[in-house]
Amino acid sequence: MNQPPAKPTFTRAPRPANAVSTAHPSATGATTVRLNKRMAELGMCSRREADAWIEQGWVLVNGNVAEMGMQVGSADRITIERAAQAHQEQQVTVLLHKPMGYVSGQAEDGHEPAMVLFQARNQWSGDTTNIRFSPAQFKGLAPAGRLDIDSVGLLVMTQDGRVARQLIGEDSDMEKEYLVRVTCAGPQGDITVNVQAHFPAAQMQKLRHGLSLDGKPLKPAQVEWQNPEQLRFVLKEGKKRQIRRMCEQVGLKVVGLKRIRMGRVHLGALPVGQWRYLGPKESF
Repeated sequence: MNQPPAKPTFTRAPRPANAVSTAHPSATGATTVRLNKRMAELGMCSRREADAWIEQGWVLVNGNVAEMGMQVGSADRITIERAAQAHQEQQVTVLLHKPMGYVSGQAEDGHEPAMVLFQARNQWSGDTTNIRFSPAQFKGLAPAGRLDIDSVGLLVMTQDGRVARQLIGEDSDMEKEYLVRVTCAGPQGDITVNVQAHFPAAQMQKLRHGLSLDGKPLKPAQVEWQNPEQLRFVLKEGKKRQIRRMCEQVGLKVVGLKRIRMGRVHLGALPVGQWRYLGPKESF
């Protein structure tokens, strides 16, 4: 039986409060940015990958081997060696049907991270890719997006910085779709059946647009009744426990939440607790 190596830690360093722009004017007056940032903007890789490739000597700027920390402009030609491309082609993206009771990132409050389910024995028999499971795939594998401990559904884990940027980058506009079972308060206690009939249309409009979290207005959301007890949400942002907090503001209580889609990738028939690889012809 294959066992995963020691559980990795997934933390994202906060942006410093006094952080400044990495853009600088060049001697000719044109704006330049750090090479790693420019590579990420072009969708070539993540900043971390760019630094690793630059250190390996795999990045060329205008035909010359790049140096760590160098500045480049929009007219500079950036190319990468075949070794970098081969490294990127070996990176995997994993689609997991996260069960309840697992956290997305590092272990907390005695709860295991969903990463522990990434084992050969849990690979879905319906996985049609020819990618073979390898312990080396744990290196750099990290969740791209939150799914809280009480929620289930599609959790994406990836080694590919391009995928991570696409899903959770600052400029990401990726749709995430959820099925959300709700109740609401009534004069005789919680209403659990035909909640739709008791929920005011004006409050539904607020769910779609008009709410704020953490002092900031939320982007417009698609919210519709899937059935009288379940809502369908489509969001283009991912604040912590966003749907649960949105529902609380309009008098609804979430009793079940399942993510079924990220971009063009659907959860589909993937069983709970199992995973599959993102196929070479699939994209978000």
